[in-house]
Amino acid sequence: MASDHSFDIVSEVDLNLMHDAVMQAQREIGQRFDFRGTSAAIQDLDRKEKLVTITADNEPHLEAVLQVLISKMIKRGIDPKALDRQKVEAATHKTLRQKIKLKNGIDRETAKALQKQIQELGLKVRAQIQGDAVRVVSAKLDDLQAVQAAIKAKPPEIAVQFNNYK
Repeated sequence: MASDHSFDIVSEVDLNLMHDAVMQAQREIGQRFDFRGTSAAIQDLDRKEKLVTITADNEPHLEAVLQVLISKMIKRGIDPKALDRQKVEAATHKTLRQKIKLKNGIDRETAKALQKQIQELGLKVRAQIQGDAVRVVSAKLDDLQAVQAAIKAKPPEIAVQFNNYK
């Protein structure tokens, strides 16, 4: 068993990269002509709550602000699936607000679906759910690479990363 190799499938957002994406999006929104004179804005990233709040005058502006944020996230390698959009609510001065939570961790149902997807490959690997991560163990590195390729080819509904190679 000492020759077994493994990696973890996790769902995490690097908060430093996300902070950079928010700052760049704020800068672009401040400079864009179509946002001049509107209340379109992105509040700073709340690192403790893992929450971003966006505001705008109306739904189309709210979507445009979100698209600016998503484009900055993609440039930094952050998967937009990590965003959990909450419902749009009315804010002060006839504006709209939307809170966006950052998903962290793999929930139980998604972990079971990943485990089943890995088992259906027919490789000699073991997939174990460990808290909010899935550990994949095998004696062959090629099998682990095949598992990664299969998950990248048919990704789950959440953003996933692979780490802790051993």
